[in-house]
Amino acid sequence: MNLSYSSPPNTTPSHGSKTHYQVLIVGGGAGGITVAAQLLKRDQTLEVAIVEPSEHHHYQPGWTLVGGGIAPVDAFTRPEQSVIPPGATWIQARVETLQPDENAIGLSDGTTLTYDSLVVCPGIQINWAAVKGLPEALGKDGVTSNYARECAPYTWQAINEFKGGTAIFTYPATPIKCGGAPQKVMYLADDVFQRKSGVGVNTRVMFCTAGNVLFGVPDYARSLQKVIDRRGIEVQYQYNLTEIDAAKKEAVFAVTTPEGVTTERIAYDLIHVTPPMSAPDFIKHSPLADSTPGGWVEVNAATLQHVRYPNVFSLGDASSAPTSRTAAAARKQAPVVVSNVLACLQSQPLAAQYDGYTCCPLITGYNSTIMAEFDYKNRLTPSFPLDPTQERYSMFLAKAYLLPWLYWNRMLAGEGFEADIFKPLTRLVRG
Repeated sequence: MNLSYSSPPNTTPSHGSKTHYQVLIVGGGAGGITVAAQLLKRDQTLEVAIVEPSEHHHYQPGWTLVGGGIAPVDAFTRPEQSVIPPGATWIQARVETLQPDENAIGLSDGTTLTYDSLVVCPGIQINWAAVKGLPEALGKDGVTSNYARECAPYTWQAINEFKGGTAIFTYPATPIKCGGAPQKVMYLADDVFQRKSGVGVNTRVMFCTAGNVLFGVPDYARSLQKVIDRRGIEVQYQYNLTEIDAAKKEAVFAVTTPEGVTTERIAYDLIHVTPPMSAPDFIKHSPLADSTPGGWVEVNAATLQHVRYPNVFSLGDASSAPTSRTAAAARKQAPVVVSNVLACLQSQPLAAQYDGYTCCPLITGYNSTIMAEFDYKNRLTPSFPLDPTQERYSMFLAKAYLLPWLYWNRMLAGEGFEADIFKPLTRLVRG
C-alpha cells in the first residue's frame, strides 16, 4: 500500500522571486484555505501566500462514507488549485524548517520565506510505522484503514466480502483526527454483517481502544454505549495496538492493567486500524512545538496565538488546542485566527476567542447519526433545537450530503453557515 500521500514529494515553488508575505499560511487543507479566504474577504490588499505541496485537496471526513460503500473516493477530491482563494499565492512546496526567531520558514528546495504573521495548519502526521508490520500489511488480507485515502475503497471491499469471524476496530494511544471515526466504520460494518445471512451470528466485533472511555463527552458516551449494547459489540479498554503479525493474522496489543502492561495477541479476520498520529516532524523539531510527545503547535486555547511567538497562530489538527480535531473545529477556529491575525498586524489587542466548539457526526448505522457538538467544557452545543444525543436519520443525511456541500461551497469560500443554511434546515428537520 502506497502511503506517500501523507508525505508529498518535492515540488517546485510557484512564488518566483517574491520571498516575503504579510501573512504566510503553512498548509492548504481545510484550515489554511478557510483562513486565506476569510482574510482576503476582510482585506483584499493583504499579501497572503499558502504553502502546500499537494496537487489535490481532499474532504477527509468523506473517507468514512467511502469505507462504508456509500460514495466513491473521487467524490471527495478536487484539484488544489481550484480551492485557492482569489488573491492568494499558492506556493507548491514542502516546509522543512520553522524559524520563528527570524520570522522565516525554510522550504525543501532551500528557499527561505519570511512573514509578518504566520498561520500554521498543515494537518496531522499519520505514523503508520509506529505499529510494527502495519505498512507492509495494509490494504490486503483484511487489514485496512480509512485514514489512508488509497485504502478507504479496500475497507468497503473487506467489509462487503467478509465471511464471518473476528472483526477488530482499533483506537490508538495518541490524539487523532476525528475521534469518532474509528467507531463510525465499525457500526457500518456491523450493519453489513447483520444483513448477510449467517455472517452476523458467526462474527465477533471488537472495539479495542487504548483509552478508558468510549467517547470523551459523557452525554454522547452514554448514547454510544446503548449502540454498543444493542449490537453486542465487545469493547476492550486500554488495549493499544503495537503490531500486525500478518503471517499469523494476529493483532498484538499492549494491555494496561492495574498490575502493569501485558501483551495480548488476538486473531483477526478483518481489522480496521486507526494509527498513531502527531504533529508533522517539521513542527515537532521546531521552537513552536509544545512539550508533549505529539509536538503540537503550542497556542493559547482561546486566542489560538502561539504562547511564545505573538505573530504566530495555529488551528486545525496540528494545534495544541484541546478539542476534537475535526473540520468543524477548524471552521470555528478560522474566524478567530483571522480576527487576531489582523489585530496583530495592526498592533491591536486580540479580541476574538475560540470556545472549543467542534462537531463529530457519529454515524451509528446506514440510517442513523448522532450529531455530536460540544465545546472545551464538554457542554453540548447543538446547531438544531433537538436533543443532540439521539440517533437520527436526518443527521445521517446531513453527514452524507449536506456537510460535504457546505465544505466545498461555503467553508472553503470563507462564507458562514448559520444564517442561510442552518435556520431553513432546522425547519425542515423539525417538519
